Amino acid sequence: MKKSILVFAGALILLGGIQCVKQAPSCYGNSPDNEKPTILTYANSKGLSGTFHSSGLYYQITDPGSGVSPTATSTLSVKYTGKFLDGTVFDSQTTTPISLQLAQVITGWQIGLPLIKKGGTIKLIVPSALAYGCKGRNSIPSNAILYFEIELVDVQ
Repeated sequence: MKKSILVFAGALILLGGIQCVKQAPSCYGNSPDNEKPTILTYANSKGLSGTFHSSGLYYQITDPGSGVSPTATSTLSVKYTGKFLDGTVFDSQTTTPISLQLAQVITGWQIGLPLIKKGGTIKLIVPSALAYGCKGRNSIPSNAILYFEIELVDVQ
């Protein structure tokens, strides 16, 4: 009887462990600290002289702009180019500005764009955890570090 109870208890523990494995995250993200060497190598290769934000975002303000800085509730008008670190452009809007809400963009933009004002330009190297993380999105693969050149045309 004792042996049967031990076997049953062992089976429950084993099945419980399997259930935990099934519920584990389907992907694992990289921390900004782990991506810092890659970001620095890229920045140096492109001649960027930026600054690391405490979040891990690397930024270079090329023109601070003037007037209003965006807040979390701002609607922005921007022109931008987004690239992978291999130079491949994955998204670009450089002729006609697009309108978007700061609260609805990737975290890297939410941190970086308030560093400039209307009319300003900024270059961002966004660690994957502040972009699309381990899941990726559309053509952006999981754990991708992204580079952006952004012009903040207007802030409302």
